[in-house]
Formats: sequence, C-alpha cells, structure tokens
Amino acid sequence: MNVLVILGIAFLALFWTVILIFLCTVFIGAPFVPSNSTEIEHSFTTLYKLGKKDLVVDLGSGNGVVLEHACKHGAKAYGIEINSFLIWFSRLRLRKYKDAKVVFGNIYTAKLPKETTVVYVFGDSRDIKAIVRHVEKEAKRIGHPIHIISNAFQIPGMEPVKAYRAHFLYKVG
Repeated sequence: MNVLVILGIAFLALFWTVILIFLCTVFIGAPFVPSNSTEIEHSFTTLYKLGKKDLVVDLGSGNGVVLEHACKHGAKAYGIEINSFLIWFSRLRLRKYKDAKVVFGNIYTAKLPKETTVVYVFGDSRDIKAIVRHVEKEAKRIGHPIHIISNAFQIPGMEPVKAYRAHFLYKVG
C-alpha cells in the first residue's frame, strides 16, 4: 500500500476521533468555549486577588488557559475535564508549572482537593445550578468556604459578592 494512502487513512482516523470526542462532550456536558484571557486576568485581580495561598479548581478546564493564569498569580491550579484531547492539550500548555494538574473527571461528581479556595466555572444556564450544588456540598465536606467565579452566567437565587463585566464572584459554604 502506498505510504500517502496510509498517512491519509491515519489522518482521517485521527480527525474523526477528535470530532467524535468533541461531539460526545457536547452531549455529556457543555461544549468547549475558550475563556477570554483579559477577562480571566481581571477576574483574578479585580474580583478575587489570587496568591500563593490559593488553589483554583477549573471545572471543565478546557484548554487550560484559566489554570495558566492562576499559576502566573502564584496559585496552585487543578483542572477537571472530560475531553481527553483537551486534557492532553492542557497538560502540554501547563508543563512548565509544577503546581498545575489536569485530571479526567465529571464536574458534577469530582471530589475537590481539600486546599480548594476558588472554583472557576464557565457553565451555561442549564448547568450552573447543579454545579453550584456540587461545590456547596464539597465546601461542607472539606470544611471551609469556597469562592466561585462564574463566567457569563449569574447563579439564580444568589447575590454575587462582586461582579466584573461577565464574571461574578460568589462565596459558598
């Protein structure tokens, strides 16, 4: 068989595998939508000033941009993602940060590390209530309050502590 044919078949197989992974995550959770770096930076300086004492958990960490910003502020970063391709991409992006970790997991059931101080979420309006219920349960389990930074969606029935453009800061637990 011709080498070009084999390479073509391998490329198509890889292409359709990546497409299938992205389609599956749309049905299981929210689709991948990258966060705006400038907005993230303002969230970590204006809404909640991150520092070395913090551990930021990004629920649905996507391409790792939120985790990278957390590390640049001296915080530890922990991403939970269901898309294997995005986990690989995030780990590649974060390879120079020793305090960054990305794991495969379901954002509605994953245990948060005991050191968690901030949860960043870019959940849509249909998912935000379930995500907040999970974070509240985890705050009780670990025994201290957790700040939630919600990108683009307010949490129904809760008043934000602060807001900056499309980012809202809440405190639970």
